[in-house]
Amino acid sequence: MPSPVRGRFAPTPSGPLHAGSVLAAIGSYLSAKGAGGLWYLRMEDLDRPRLQPGAASTILAQLEALALEWDGAILWQSQHLERYGAALNQLMATGIAYPCGCSRAALQQSAGNCPCLERPPAKARAWRLRPGPRAMEAWEDRWRGPQHPTVQHPPPALLRADQIIAYVLASVVDDGFQGVTEVVRGEDLLPLTGVQRQLQAALDLPHPGYAHLPLIRDDRGRKLSKSAGAPGVAGSPGRAWEFCLRYLGWDLPADLMGADATTWRNWAIQRLHCGAPLWPQG
Repeated sequence: MPSPVRGRFAPTPSGPLHAGSVLAAIGSYLSAKGAGGLWYLRMEDLDRPRLQPGAASTILAQLEALALEWDGAILWQSQHLERYGAALNQLMATGIAYPCGCSRAALQQSAGNCPCLERPPAKARAWRLRPGPRAMEAWEDRWRGPQHPTVQHPPPALLRADQIIAYVLASVVDDGFQGVTEVVRGEDLLPLTGVQRQLQAALDLPHPGYAHLPLIRDDRGRKLSKSAGAPGVAGSPGRAWEFCLRYLGWDLPADLMGADATTWRNWAIQRLHCGAPLWPQG
């Protein structure tokens, strides 16, 4: 029997979910559950300076109100530091991770060109991913079609100067650990996908499929993000479902307008089981 589809939603508890986060949650949930698969929840709580007290509880309450039920236990990244350390040590041992002594200001002055690639520093501030051909391999995005990655300047950090494991590595390790087969997320993370595919190959992990959904922007064209102070989702969870389904290109029945989140969830899953496309206008 083929393995089930395994999707995931991985918020950072730095504030409540905003509209863009909810779109990623609903999109990833429908993609997995519409295929009869599993949907995991991961709390990416490694970036301690960004965390807000009570944000994780707020996010869980929001997901429950949206009728988004996850499978299995929640994975809290802060409880698995040894897993990321082992992966980093493996990358160090093979030379794929290299020590960097540059400050952020120095990298900005050098247009992201890191001299430590050629001249190892006397003391490492951070560890970065050495550029390689695997990061440049073309791949297919389920929403956006063929992708041809470009070189990242500066090379992405794997262990930051503040000694926090970087998102780009931790997420790859966890996707491999959880057996994730597909990643549905916002297009702001699209530039990192080539890098993450390079890491998957280096760590002998499978490549999941990717779909990068369009960002939701405010009236001034700015993407909604917690780092930019975007507010949490307003209105009822049912209205949030209506908004997200329309944003994904669905035609919604008039007789369901104003329905609750559970009704919308069940209606959408049933349509997917009957062969409807997940994003008709993608």
